[in-house]
Amino acid sequence: MQASEDELQRMMVGGLDGDAAAHRALLRALVPLLRRFFARRLRDADGEVDDLVQETLMAIHTRRGTYDRTRPFAPWAFAVARHKMIDHFRRHRQHLSIDGLDDILVTEGFEAASGAAMDVDHLLATIPDKQAQAIRDTRVEGLSIVEAAERRGMSESDVKVSVHRGLRALAARLRGDL
Repeated sequence: MQASEDELQRMMVGGLDGDAAAHRALLRALVPLLRRFFARRLRDADGEVDDLVQETLMAIHTRRGTYDRTRPFAPWAFAVARHKMIDHFRRHRQHLSIDGLDDILVTEGFEAASGAAMDVDHLLATIPDKQAQAIRDTRVEGLSIVEAAERRGMSESDVKVSVHRGLRALAARLRGDL
């Protein structure tokens, strides 16, 4: 049986409060969720799926102190999983088609728990185009700084600065500072 968002959050908070049994239960409950998450995205790569599940569980364990108890747990956990998957693709130099981006960015049935799924295009439309393109090239499509600079006819430092400023502006917008 799959744990609900409330159950996952209750286990996470229990673990943060020192309940080792709740923390162990959380990690066990996440295994099938993460396995399905990665299996849908990594076809015919069972060994890689298990490796990514383990990496994600370790990251959730080591970064549990960054979890905000006032927010839903599943979107936070799947954000960690997405980062691990992106790291995996970068290590193996696999690039994803933009056509499948929505499937990767939307968490496994938990988008309702976070209020609504994040619309990347809408969010990027709120910052200057140069910054949005640099973020899309490097963070969404997985291009290196060199590749993004060549694509846009920009210097590498200009791409880095655009990504930095764009991410800073997006973070401020998400915090409600803008």
